[in-house]
Amino acid sequence: MNPHPISRFGKLYLVPAPLDFGCAQQSPLDQSMPMATLSVAAGLQHWICENAKSTRAYLKRIAEITPLAAPLQSLDLQELPREVHKKGDHQGEFDARYLLQTALAGHDMGLVSEAGMPAVADPGSSVVRAAHDLGIDVVALVGPVSMLLALAGSGLNGQNFAFVGYVPATPSERAQRIKELENHALKTGQTQILIETPYRNQALLQTLLQTLQPTTRLASASGLTLSNACHHSGSVKLWQQRQWTVDNKIPCVFCIGR
Repeated sequence: MNPHPISRFGKLYLVPAPLDFGCAQQSPLDQSMPMATLSVAAGLQHWICENAKSTRAYLKRIAEITPLAAPLQSLDLQELPREVHKKGDHQGEFDARYLLQTALAGHDMGLVSEAGMPAVADPGSSVVRAAHDLGIDVVALVGPVSMLLALAGSGLNGQNFAFVGYVPATPSERAQRIKELENHALKTGQTQILIETPYRNQALLQTLLQTLQPTTRLASASGLTLSNACHHSGSVKLWQQRQWTVDNKIPCVFCIGR
């Protein structure tokens, strides 16, 4: 008896997307994405995505490198519900099993977000969880993950780190949260990684510089995988001396540590 029977279901592929979504500049796809990942994506005809329009644009870029298995307009694209975009799905409250009926019928499916790895700092974990519950094999493909690229380029502790997502938009709550993250980083040595909507990058930076202690280390990474990628890392005092800043039009990742 075969202890590992072949599943009659399709697989769920987690397909990374390039990090240039929403940027004025785009990087050549074959320079930021492995060819093996692009080849798998090109062969998929069924997708779960954040936004069908941006997913078609991504698949169109893939088609310029390797042929798609079916015409672009014939592909089956299911969008995650709006409430998943607004509230997230990382806490397990959304039941995504109904989105995986195609995989249960024996067809491979792709899960994609608008940038980076789906289900990491983006919606999609509910789909992955549902796939495991239904007995559908999950395959994570190789591609860029902004928080790891930012951490690697920061010089901060890469052995112990936490991604904390967004901080509050209200100034007083934002400052309080940043102070909490700094205290934890200084006490434990754990690097704290956070992000913000691009148009708030400079506002967040100013709060960081005004709230953090002069000797606390702060790092930023923007335009990752693009030709204009930029890393800054140093004490808050050094940031102020060199007058480093961030762009309000490009996604940016911030790291706090010691």
